[in-house]
Amino acid sequence: EIESIANHYGWQIIEQEIDKDHIHILIRYSPKWSILEIVRLLKQLTTYRMWQKHEVYLCRHFWKERTFWSDGYFSCSIGNVSKEIIQKYIQEQGR
Repeated sequence: EIESIANHYGWQIIEQEIDKDHIHILIRYSPKWSILEIVRLLKQLTTYRMWQKHEVYLCRHFWKERTFWSDGYFSCSIGNVSKEIIQKYIQEQGR
């Protein structure tokens, strides 16, 4: 789902790893986008698609509202670290 959303908007998912309660994504995107816009779209669209596909199951766990993600997020730019080091860090998450 995340890859198809990214492709639709012209973003490139370089690396991602899913942990039990969060996800790490290394993403390349045009400077016309803000990270807030990207996070908001990823959360909104993945939530919508998850509810479309798994409504019966999710209703058992999220009975008050159709939510999937928490409100917060953390982001940072690569800065002085190489892309390869960030990729390795993400690959080692969830182990």
